[in-house]
Amino acid sequence: MRGRGPGGTRCGRVLSVLLVLAALQLGSLVAPAYACGCGAMVPSERSRIAVGRETSVVHWDGRTEQIVMRLTVHGDAREAAWIMPVPHRASVELGEAALFDELAKITAPVWETRHHFWPRDGDWPFGERDGAGAPAPGAAAAPVGVVDRRRLGPFDVARLTATDPDALRTWLEGNGFALPGPLEAALRPYVDQGWEYVAVRLAPEEAGAVLTGALDPLRLRFASDRPVYPMRLSRLARTAQSLGLYVIAEHRMEPSGAIGGREPEVTFAGRLERTVPDGAVAGLVGDGPAFLTAFDQSFPDPSRIDGDHELRAAAADTPYRTVRHRDELLAVGGVPAWPLSVLAVLLLAVAVALRAVRRRRAR
Repeated sequence: MRGRGPGGTRCGRVLSVLLVLAALQLGSLVAPAYACGCGAMVPSERSRIAVGRETSVVHWDGRTEQIVMRLTVHGDAREAAWIMPVPHRASVELGEAALFDELAKITAPVWETRHHFWPRDGDWPFGERDGAGAPAPGAAAAPVGVVDRRRLGPFDVARLTATDPDALRTWLEGNGFALPGPLEAALRPYVDQGWEYVAVRLAPEEAGAVLTGALDPLRLRFASDRPVYPMRLSRLARTAQSLGLYVIAEHRMEPSGAIGGREPEVTFAGRLERTVPDGAVAGLVGDGPAFLTAFDQSFPDPSRIDGDHELRAAAADTPYRTVRHRDELLAVGGVPAWPLSVLAVLLLAVAVALRAVRRRRAR
């Protein structure tokens, strides 16, 4: 029997590595994906789902908090479950998708043009540039109490109370809400604080359809003497998380900390102008004073999330707007200015040289 040479051994090792990588990748496709910036989500068995982006609106008037959230999901799951803790009993209804369109328009970056003199990559003569721009506790209660359960669009929504995280998990599993294994320990801080829960089972209204794209927004309303955005359960996520948060209150607001993610980045701050009195934003805010602050935050390692976003008033209502720049080559009458300037300098140099020659001849 002929032995394998060095080349054959190397090929065998490479093939083994590729097979291992392929197996790992396949395993990632069927493993549950825990995601959602303010809760935990898991699909049905042997399917996958990922929340590519979560965008939420928090409105607080000093007594009542409203959260409107919209998830954009991808995968092949036909149903998934999600749970969100809330500090007090919440009402739940479908939100308006137009709310997010209006807020995106209000907070859109301002584009300014900057001119540069010398050509850069993409400017003439180095090639043509593509002009497109980047755009409260009471008496002892049952371990689990069901406030109500109903269907809202693609959502099966149950409002729950719980004094025991294990009992809460048992109820969820027995009622079609399959949730991640580590959930019991993650829920313990909320149970200890007497919070309540909104459990959501997402299932497309069309039989056989998968959950994909932007889901209908959900709107939660509950009493709150301080604004909070629940985030603790996101530590169960297996992939990096991204959160876009609009906060509407009387003053400019800010998170009290990064809670294990990167520092939140303010993308907009300004007082809302009531230019569209019948729009979705006006319907959410009402007649009270409204200052809008928008944040973006990423969580590269969700396991480091160590709390909820507690929001507080900033030191001042300083307005801010993101400014993006469009760089253009300085031109005069449609002609780049730099060759004209170079030509002018050359002509001047020639004129000076000729003058010097005439002077020497005159002498």
